[in-house]
Amino acid sequence: MTSPILTAPTPTVPVATVPTSSPPILLTGGTGTLGRFVEPRLRHAGARVRVLSRHAHDAQEGVEFVTGDLVTGVGLEAAVAGIGTVVHLGGSVKGDEVRTQNLVHAAARAGVRHLVYISVVGADRVPMASAIDRMMFGYFASKLAAERVVAGSGLPWTTLRATQFQESLLKLAQAMARLPVIPVPAFQYQPIAADEVAARLVELALGQPAGRVADIAGPRVHDFADLIRDYLRATSRRRLVVRFSPPGKAAAAVRSGAALAPDRSVGVRTWDALMAEQAADARGSLRRPGVAHRDRGG
Repeated sequence: MTSPILTAPTPTVPVATVPTSSPPILLTGGTGTLGRFVEPRLRHAGARVRVLSRHAHDAQEGVEFVTGDLVTGVGLEAAVAGIGTVVHLGGSVKGDEVRTQNLVHAAARAGVRHLVYISVVGADRVPMASAIDRMMFGYFASKLAAERVVAGSGLPWTTLRATQFQESLLKLAQAMARLPVIPVPAFQYQPIAADEVAARLVELALGQPAGRVADIAGPRVHDFADLIRDYLRATSRRRLVVRFSPPGKAAAAVRSGAALAPDRSVGVRTWDALMAEQAADARGSLRRPGVAHRDRGG
């Protein structure tokens, strides 16, 4: 099975030059899908980077790793000590507001001058009217609650909303492709490359607090079923894809485009380009000795 590319080459042109006297930037979620692109971009711009993680990491040139837990708050006081800007990417499917509140408390006490937060397009347009809404789309409600924590923190802040990452949808497609029959919700997505979101976040982090900035979205709107079919085709798999409409007001809102931003199609890298890479990787795997042919059944 192919794997998504989750790391980025060092950018050739920094968005800004950070004075060597500037305090370090704290990055939460620095080892995640988005953080792995943000961290090298910050370093290339000349920033000193401190990465908060729940687990210890080996030292890395230009990066200081600190251990802390956003859920319990343990280690956050030390993590924010001497920090000028916090780039908060360490969210989760639920409880993001609790993590953000703990971080905000520590950051306020430390005198942090800028808090940058990543949210999701449609956070305020997907209703949570029932248990099934919360079960399927609680992530949107969690992000909206965290946005409100950031805005009410008393800290200078910037919040950017993005559509779904191409890399995240690729991982989802890889998991779903294991099924003989693939049920796919009748949703549309506007996937954007994580590195393009990272570039914008770094620009914002090195700038002045700007409040809620314009959304960032991928270049094209796709039916979710088509994204899955694209992946199956790229990796020479044959599966039955069954499109269905989930119940609930949240699902209805997403079907109607609540998670899209067609007027903010600023992304350049396409899903098709990512699928071309997957197809090339699949062909390379088949040519390597000792690699079994892909399953074409199902």
